[in-house]
Amino acid sequence: MSKLKLSMSVGNYDRTQALFNGQVQVEGCDITAVPLEPEEAFHRAFRYGEFDITEISMSSHMMTTARGDNQYVAVPAFLSRVFRQSGIYVRTDRGIDRPQDLKGKRIGVPEYQITANVWIRGILEEEFGVKPSDIHWRRGGIEEAGRGERAPISLPDSVDLQQIPDDKTLSGMLEAGELDGYIGARAPSCFLRGAPHVGRLFKDYIQDEKDYYRRTRIFPIMHMVGIRRTLAEQHPWLAVSVYKAFLEAKALAVHELNEICHLAVSLPWMVHHHNEAKALMGEDYWPYGLDANRHVIDKFADYHHGQGLSVRRVAAEELFARSSLDLSKI
Repeated sequence: MSKLKLSMSVGNYDRTQALFNGQVQVEGCDITAVPLEPEEAFHRAFRYGEFDITEISMSSHMMTTARGDNQYVAVPAFLSRVFRQSGIYVRTDRGIDRPQDLKGKRIGVPEYQITANVWIRGILEEEFGVKPSDIHWRRGGIEEAGRGERAPISLPDSVDLQQIPDDKTLSGMLEAGELDGYIGARAPSCFLRGAPHVGRLFKDYIQDEKDYYRRTRIFPIMHMVGIRRTLAEQHPWLAVSVYKAFLEAKALAVHELNEICHLAVSLPWMVHHHNEAKALMGEDYWPYGLDANRHVIDKFADYHHGQGLSVRRVAAEELFARSSLDLSKI
């Protein structure tokens, strides 16, 4: 019996490398794997549906699921997770010393609906009383002019979101003082270059993020794995085969993180940091599966709908192929 020939695009992370180098196979499939940066994978998936299996944004997936026009169905392999207190950058000469000082300020966003920004806005509102309507949002490319939303959005009238001029970038405007701040998944180049008067709002962000986890037990999910819906319906076995492969690839990566004989990552105290994360967050600190992540997804769904990005509140189960939520046990 011939194997199903499929295309796949996900980031080349430690937790996906085994799928690229052939160490892990997707049962019943012959995979052509293309490593892409998330922004490009999302653009090509949600605009053109180019890949059979693809890394997808949780925000875009939730938004299109709520509308009923999603081309993909997910499996609960969460390829990207990041605490986002580190993702708020401000002008240090504007008196912005605490989250409440963001009220009334002009804050740049590469896209309003990206997952990182949904988390940041949710945290700002829930923990510090800063509502999306309290801020003047300015959208555009971080480093390249002309970026817009990858999928159409409709926001409440109370939200002020405007596109920046086509010849400008968010990083350039932040450095020039034309913006008071920026939030996003990527650090703007002006910050990385050490431009004057540009810094993080949360200066000791690692401690702030650890405190956030201790209080909420939330390790924010950014991306998951999507399968073209028509394929998943045509081949009911496919979702579980894909999910099992990503589980195996992650297990291999985590095993390497604990190997002190030869460091898998170019960090001198990698094993120490691995054990430090386990001490705070538990043995499986990067869990896959719905049960271990329901509280995270439910919180995000609350934020997403509350911010006007999903037309209805999406239940966690709706995001995933049903069979991938019920693996057999021995």
